[in-house]
Amino acid sequence: MGTRVTRYADYVANLTLVIDDDTLRRARIRALEQGTSVNAIVRDYLERFADANERALAGRRRVLGIARSRVAGTAGADRTWTRDEVYEERTRWPRS
Repeated sequence: MGTRVTRYADYVANLTLVIDDDTLRRARIRALEQGTSVNAIVRDYLERFADANERALAGRRRVLGIARSRVAGTAGADRTWTRDEVYEERTRWPRS
């Protein structure tokens, strides 16, 4: 069973991490410099980590939807450039 935290409306789980003292000390200092806590940093990271696959999947769905709505090889009414113009512009850029 989780612990009731006043910041949350729902119960949340406690997590125990094994981190060496020096890493935790440096993380605490950095968190203080950023006006936050190690707990908040880990929580935010885990939320992003857990949601990353869902966001990537949603992005792929959007791209596929756009791709399906286009016809390959058509110029499109709003296109103001040609393939040759794009190639010419790219060959003028300095190479790094």
